[in-house]
Amino acid sequence: MNPTTSNQRLLSLDAFRGFIMLLMASSGFGIAQMAAAHPGSVWEFIKPQFAHQDWQGCSLWDLIQPSFMFMVGMAVPFSYAKRREHGQSFFGMAWHALSRSILLVALGVMLATRSGDKHTVFLFTNVLAQIGLGYFVLFLLSRMGWEYILSGIILILAGYAWFFINHPLPTPQELAAIAGMKDSAHGILPGFAGHWNIHTNAAAAFDRWWLNLLPQAQPYQNTNGGYQTLNFVPALATMLGGALTGSFLMHSRKTDKARCVTLLVTGILLVVAGTALDLKILPVVGAQFDQYTLLPVVKRIWTPSWAVLSGGWVLILLSIFYWLVEILGMRRLVFPLVVVGMNSIVIYLLHSLSAGWINENLHKHLPETAFPAYWTPVIERCGVLFVLWLICWWLYKQKAFIKL
Repeated sequence: MNPTTSNQRLLSLDAFRGFIMLLMASSGFGIAQMAAAHPGSVWEFIKPQFAHQDWQGCSLWDLIQPSFMFMVGMAVPFSYAKRREHGQSFFGMAWHALSRSILLVALGVMLATRSGDKHTVFLFTNVLAQIGLGYFVLFLLSRMGWEYILSGIILILAGYAWFFINHPLPTPQELAAIAGMKDSAHGILPGFAGHWNIHTNAAAAFDRWWLNLLPQAQPYQNTNGGYQTLNFVPALATMLGGALTGSFLMHSRKTDKARCVTLLVTGILLVVAGTALDLKILPVVGAQFDQYTLLPVVKRIWTPSWAVLSGGWVLILLSIFYWLVEILGMRRLVFPLVVVGMNSIVIYLLHSLSAGWINENLHKHLPETAFPAYWTPVIERCGVLFVLWLICWWLYKQKAFIKL
């Protein structure tokens, strides 16, 4: 088995990326709306997998962002190996990485600023800004050996855990201040896990300092949902995990089946490790607390245990696509996904900027019979998704692939 070269496109990666982007652009297929309209139905049973966890835990929907960020890291070894083959210097590649970082952060801020806002909203919590904040460091570390990348991942996650643990636990006054907030009902954790409470954690304190240094329409206090700027630090570990995986697939001399097994087994081990970190420890006699979770799994602040757990699930999903495409050769089956995966930034931006406009025009130009009352939420979102897919398909046919 010859190692994968930079000239060989890893179609399974494109298919996986397309699957994740279509899942994102589906807006949950209207399942949350169906569950609200039909309590006690099957819609209510499957709804939790198509919505973010309120705080602690993991759902399918929560895996969209780590999957996308992991694949950004995976693509880096292939991209920069190709640039080296074309004779690009280190400084040329570094400038490209830096300019990409700045552009991604700028796009993230643009998307955070809604049409009703009179001034720029400086928030850095969406996926584009988060990738941009860590991308240049990703470029620098991914050029080093696997030992350095793995060491970087461990140091980042351990250091970030230390950063949170050394921030004081919330005072009763702080807990009382957030008790009435709509998003705090599930974000208050007992005992030692209180270091990862919503709005009172170390990253939230950092944002109350950092974001108020920037021009704001009103003083920054909290982000809805508890998302924080510093999420990009542990998310960088997720991207580095992707870079490590991409390098493995590029250089490994194992057979495709052996590579697939390696991805699957590593993923399972990481899921077990992340789950173990999230478990409640039994009461300890003589301790100052009666129970605690060592490292709770919280996607909204990208706890180290979340990085480990989500990285495991991403590797499991990737192994499935690798098996379907690279081993079974089901390239035609995944073609609709590849079309989107090769223009992922296009569908992300189009969905963010025009999903509402597309839905409005579908209602204008299609007969009302196309939207039966029971199925309206599902048909609306699937209709928008189909239009977005058609745009990606047209771009694919034109061989137009938008890159940053």
